Amino acid sequence: MKHSKRKWALASSALLLAMTVGCSSSGSSTDTSSSPKDKGTEPAPAPAKDSGDKGTTATAKKTITITYRDDGAGEKGTLYKWIKDVASQYPNKDVEIKPTPIQASEGDYFAKIALALKSKDTAPDIVTEDTFMLNSDASAGFLEPIDDKLKGWEDWTNGSFIEAMKKGVTASDGKVYGVPYNTDSRGLWYNKDIFKKVGLPEDWQPKSWDEVLAAARTIKEKAGSDVVPIWMNLGKATGEATSMQTYEMLLYGTGERLYDDASKKWITKSQGINDALTFIETITKEKLGPPLSKVLNGQAGNTSTREYLPKGKLAISLDGSWITGNYLDEGAAPWPEYKDVLGFAPMPTSKGQAPGSITLAGGWALSIPANAQHKDEAWDFIKFALNKENTQKLVMSSGSITVRADVAKDPEYTKMPFKELATEYLKNAEFRPAQDKYPEVSTQIQTMVESVATGTSAADAAKKYAQDITRIVGQDKTLEK
Repeated sequence: MKHSKRKWALASSALLLAMTVGCSSSGSSTDTSSSPKDKGTEPAPAPAKDSGDKGTTATAKKTITITYRDDGAGEKGTLYKWIKDVASQYPNKDVEIKPTPIQASEGDYFAKIALALKSKDTAPDIVTEDTFMLNSDASAGFLEPIDDKLKGWEDWTNGSFIEAMKKGVTASDGKVYGVPYNTDSRGLWYNKDIFKKVGLPEDWQPKSWDEVLAAARTIKEKAGSDVVPIWMNLGKATGEATSMQTYEMLLYGTGERLYDDASKKWITKSQGINDALTFIETITKEKLGPPLSKVLNGQAGNTSTREYLPKGKLAISLDGSWITGNYLDEGAAPWPEYKDVLGFAPMPTSKGQAPGSITLAGGWALSIPANAQHKDEAWDFIKFALNKENTQKLVMSSGSITVRADVAKDPEYTKMPFKELATEYLKNAEFRPAQDKYPEVSTQIQTMVESVATGTSAADAAKKYAQDITRIVGQDKTLEK
């Protein structure tokens, strides 16, 4: 474990240095930060110590800090408002719940969290973990296993949580390191008004990549120069969204995978890799996407979701099920008409081969850092925060999909636009590899995709990717197909 910690610390430092040098601005994969550019070199601020730690007063409140990524919305953000609402109803008045957000791009958030979790002076009591990072953080010793606590929580043992969703918070050692609070699916959001204008079907159901490209070409030809035909995340600044929502949606749609479970090796050469990169190359060469100045900066997620789609300036967006949370009355970009204007089509497989469509599923969890100061109090709050009522409040305000079976059956939840459709797409869901090396591999994916977007040939980008992955995981852990 000590050796793993040293490896993770080195990886975190290298990742952080790369971001500081290579990224021109901060951003996020889905909801990007609008705050000033992060310097990316300091850990998260240390949670304020409360007097209860020092034993000065028997009745002094204990402060439970919760760290999450602030996408620039501040106190208007969904998570901030949810935490404050849940905290106001929390029955233990001897505990104060304090949000301690980090304003950062998604990639910078992961690096800052890795630094913060290393020390008792900077670790929060509760941290939001993207499930793709959970295994790495757990293997590095940064998170507390909660299996013993879960045994006594009826919600966890009585079927209230969807069983498949528990896999996302289970690390490679078989232990559970968090409680999931949402999941998601991905597909093709499209503007029905634009489709109608150019003669495309308002109930659009593309059966292959060629049909997606054909629609984008029609839009470019007929909709006018102020309409972007299709938007996909293509840069390092949008972090995991580029890896997962663009590249992996394409790669998995070819039938290939990043990691071969049978041989326990990373695939570095395949026809699927070439096909995925060629699709991206086609989008950029034919100028079917947005200007590079828009798609390669850290604000890309906000720009496409909160500006271009609502203003009728974007026809197709490869994005996640959660984006509709922006359009609610309390969202970052209220748009009452979204439920009538938008359609949500499944992303087809490359040639329409079985199963016909593909989605990548992810999600977030509440975890307790190994260096947290108030672990018992943190666990008690997590149980309250993620009960049925509070979980339902969060997923309904954020646009995410619930991980609780009881919420999924609630009429208030099922009547929300696109919820059932987004949940249906999970039937063909794939997940990112639960491997320690995945975060490093993901960084190389982002570099590869951006290089294609900026003019490198798909073949050259794939060759460089193979070299980089081999360097990271070792020659004996790679596979060519």
